[in-house]
Amino acid sequence: MTTVEKLKAILVKDLNLEELTPGDIDENAPLFGEGLGLDSLDAVELVVVVQKHFGIDIQNMDEAKAAFQSVRSLASYIEGRLSGG
Repeated sequence: MTTVEKLKAILVKDLNLEELTPGDIDENAPLFGEGLGLDSLDAVELVVVVQKHFGIDIQNMDEAKAAFQSVRSLASYIEGRLSGG
């Protein structure tokens, strides 16, 4: 399972996106607003989810803003951090 696929499954389960399946999520669509429709409370949960599932703390808001653009950007951020980047 790729990081993108894992993230999609985690988002559906952990953020209670019950109306969606992982296959419904466009990995390049924005996570917030018009895309997936997440809000500021979901952003806080997303930080917790990334820490819980990948062991990565996101403390810098500039990093978070860039990482949280889409599932693809978040997967790239996670992969970079896991590889020591």
